[in-house]
Amino acid sequence: MIFRRAFLSAAVLALAVSSLPSVAASAAPRPSGSGAAWSVQRDADALRDTGVTGVTVRLETPRGTVTARSGVGDLTTGRPVPMDGFLRLGSTTKTFVATVMLQLVGEKRLSLDQSVEQVLPGVVSGAGNDGRTITLRDLLQHTSGLSDYIYDVFPEPGARTYFSNRWRAYEPEELVDLAMRHAPAFPAGAGWEYANTNYVLAGMIIEKVTGRTWEQQVRDRILRPLGLRNTDTPGTRPFLPRPHSANYQQFVPDGPMVDTTIPYRPFDSGADGSMTGTARDLNRFFAALAGGRLLKPAELAALRTTVPVPRDSGHPEGTRDGLGLFFTPLSCGGGYLGHGGSGFGYVVRAATSVDGRRAVTVSAHSRSADPRTTARQEDALRDLIDHALCRAA
Repeated sequence: MIFRRAFLSAAVLALAVSSLPSVAASAAPRPSGSGAAWSVQRDADALRDTGVTGVTVRLETPRGTVTARSGVGDLTTGRPVPMDGFLRLGSTTKTFVATVMLQLVGEKRLSLDQSVEQVLPGVVSGAGNDGRTITLRDLLQHTSGLSDYIYDVFPEPGARTYFSNRWRAYEPEELVDLAMRHAPAFPAGAGWEYANTNYVLAGMIIEKVTGRTWEQQVRDRILRPLGLRNTDTPGTRPFLPRPHSANYQQFVPDGPMVDTTIPYRPFDSGADGSMTGTARDLNRFFAALAGGRLLKPAELAALRTTVPVPRDSGHPEGTRDGLGLFFTPLSCGGGYLGHGGSGFGYVVRAATSVDGRRAVTVSAHSRSADPRTTARQEDALRDLIDHALCRAA
């Protein structure tokens, strides 16, 4: 369940954690205290043992906070992974953007049943695309059928493309124009397929309706009210605040690990995946969202209204997609709400119980091109989140 930017498909690049046992063998000191702490540390070490260079976990429950880290934060110096270091949030940005859109719906400035054409006339057209048939709900729920622009901005997998294009930034309109060259995958509302293009359009809609950028709206409506001082909307600024772990990408199987701490700006600078933050702030945001502190009841209900995610999409069986949030079943019963984000060299997963009382964020700081390792990483990530939320229940 690597979301796209949480989920670059195998046709573009098989991004996964790498197998580096000689590096990954050094774990953080074992925690003392509760069984939950031991369980979280054990699962962090298990993720490290799949080859991830550095792992951090932050779990918050009514009983308190549990943190764990494993591996190293820098392959060159061997320094430890920083606790609550700064992270690239990738597609987790989408949940912030969807929240702003739903706040505007609650203020009667937008309607989920409005068509994209009504808000952005003439923007979604060509190659069979028709903004008159796509609703704002379709955008937020990935049922629009629109093509994902990421295949156009990273057409040739490899380190050469990363280094050649990582400083290039596109305007949102340019990214949408790239997507409009391709026919839709299905008529709007007739299927489900994750596409970053949907949230580029959502950002454009927020600016069109409010007269202010989506970044400004996120800061004013979410970050400031919740006191999320370590979360930012940096746009095309490429450098993470310190402290942070280095991110490493293996572009070809058995190839070298490449430092990709500098993001790939063609798909790391917009409303679909540009934000940065910390695990502490992410947990606070997701808990507040699920707990009803950011949306009115009607909009919160809309957020949680889900559609099935296809079995072949890479998500766990039973996963359903809401508006900027996924619902994933738990082994102990019920399920959790969350979203993930990833790019070259990193994966972030944020999840919360449906009542917002428990929240966990996991970050992994290296990925490889080996599909078998992808499966091992996914299993370890899923187990970690499942164990953390079930144990804390």
